[in-house]
Amino acid sequence: MKWQFVPGALFALCWGFPSYGEDYAALRQKMVAEVIAASGSAPPSSAVTAAMGKVERHRFVPSWLALFGYRNQPLPIGYGQTISQPIVVALMTDLLRVKGGDKILEIGTGSGYQAAVLAEIAKSVYSIEIIEPLGQQATERLQSLGYHNVQIRLGDGYYGWPEAAPFDGIIVTAAASHVPPPLLKQLKPGGRMVIPLGASFMTQYLMLVEKKPDGSVSSRQIEPVRFVPLTGGH
Repeated sequence: MKWQFVPGALFALCWGFPSYGEDYAALRQKMVAEVIAASGSAPPSSAVTAAMGKVERHRFVPSWLALFGYRNQPLPIGYGQTISQPIVVALMTDLLRVKGGDKILEIGTGSGYQAAVLAEIAKSVYSIEIIEPLGQQATERLQSLGYHNVQIRLGDGYYGWPEAAPFDGIIVTAAASHVPPPLLKQLKPGGRMVIPLGASFMTQYLMLVEKKPDGSVSSRQIEPVRFVPLTGGH
């Protein structure tokens, strides 16, 4: 007898399939509870957990992975890209300290999940994706789900979105070797940027960059992470 693996079989062996009868809303709340528990003494804000409790993560992954949409793990979305694990999304969103009237820039739209979480809190989200099919899919997905306060453009995120600047917060979902000067310029005084720094296959660190009201900049290391590299002509 010849064995044949079908899509998702390896995940099933490692994690076990959720029941088809399980409700996605219940799985979503379970995911949020796991994120809070895993965050230890520094849980994300109630605004962040409420946003993650609303966004339907299973709609932002390939259909054959929908049953795993609420696992606290990254998942492939095609083109060598992944959707970040929920605890990382929660941490990065929380570090931005997003408020209701804020305008946020995201570099690396991917599936659109992080943009949706931000859109639940912020007034507007501008997101840049360099891989055209992912950008198109994310645009259609977010529109169909009612996230009309998200704008997506195709391009090299290193240079940001100058005509929409300044931004209250900037989130970069790919690892760069340094903080891109154009992004720093587009960050509003008093704003925050969250960005992973480091090369592929080497240690990367999530960094919090703050621009003070007087224009001076400070940064601090948060924790080790692993992200796909920031690509583009730069």
